Amino acid sequence: MLPRIAQHATRAAARAAPRSVIARGMATEKQIWNQIQSTKNIQKITSSMKMVSAAKLKGDEGRRMTAISFNNWADALNGPPQVVEDATFEELPQRSLIVTLQSDKGLCGGINSFITKSVKNCVAALQKQGKEADIAVIGDKGRGQLRRAYPELIQVSMTEVMSPGNFTLASALASELIAAGAGDYDAVVLMYNSFKNAATYTQMYKVIKPFSGEGEDEPLLAYEFEPDTKSEVLTDLQEYLLTSQIYHSWMDGAAAEQGSRMTAMENASKNAGELIGSLTLKYNRARQARITTELIEIISGASALED
Repeated sequence: MLPRIAQHATRAAARAAPRSVIARGMATEKQIWNQIQSTKNIQKITSSMKMVSAAKLKGDEGRRMTAISFNNWADALNGPPQVVEDATFEELPQRSLIVTLQSDKGLCGGINSFITKSVKNCVAALQKQGKEADIAVIGDKGRGQLRRAYPELIQVSMTEVMSPGNFTLASALASELIAAGAGDYDAVVLMYNSFKNAATYTQMYKVIKPFSGEGEDEPLLAYEFEPDTKSEVLTDLQEYLLTSQIYHSWMDGAAAEQGSRMTAMENASKNAGELIGSLTLKYNRARQARITTELIEIISGASALED
């Protein structure tokens, strides 16, 4: 009896040897189970982040509407914002400071990458026209992306800006830009994401030119100024205009960020669910294969004992 059992064991080992070589490197049941649990935990996090972003979006939409009403006067002096897509930037003067309003945090889709791409297109177009451009960055993610592309053009970067924003913080940002020499440029160009709805946003830019000129080019000829020192009044008005435009662009971009993050987390939760389903199917197949193998071994052992 013993030699026969040894022969059957040897045959079973020989049959199992090729399968063990083929299965080398494949995930075990325990590993697949751990992957399923990890993916479920990630799905819980992304679902929670989606709900948080949805709640924050309501507040950002309200602040955006307030900023639009507050900033209406600026469009009369400065003109409305323009779409970045297909823009030639031929209207920009010789020296421009491009100010980007981006995010300090990630997990919000491509809002930062789109602004970075817009800045690259603008810089390339200006250089092709023989014009100069420097960059000022608001947002840590934008700083990281633009530092790899144009480290020599970045004049100032402002990160870890408090959220939600308000006019006081926008005034502080404008003061930092002015201290960095924004007034020495022929124009300040604000690039930001404009909110359309929770799933859509557009890259826009505003051109803010200084109030300067004489004769027919003298700004605001239709207005009377008190006191008579018009130059001082125009300097203050220029700073206030820059602050107002930054405030509106910042609130618009914040709403776009939350909408994009909500959409990104919804897609991540959906993808996690699909991955869980795929891993569960893989786990059940592995479990069934293990049970089948154990049954075969039991039956083979019983047959060997009967022989």
